[in-house]
Amino acid sequence: MKKKLKRDEEQAIVAGVLAGMANYFHQDPALFRVAAIALLVLTGIFPGLLLYLGAWLVMPKHTVGNQQADYDVSE
Repeated sequence: MKKKLKRDEEQAIVAGVLAGMANYFHQDPALFRVAAIALLVLTGIFPGLLLYLGAWLVMPKHTVGNQQADYDVSE
């Protein structure tokens, strides 16, 4: 089974991009959040913000818990 990089909205603070990256690499999301803040500070906010927004637009949502059933339940 091939791993796919997806946003994780369950552990998200903003859009789930960093939580999705942490899941992909089997790491703690806090590490990615600290690295992202460092990137924002070192690049002068704008380039890092553009990278985050681009990843938000490109990465699909992780939808395991939100799938709909193929049947209807009636009483």
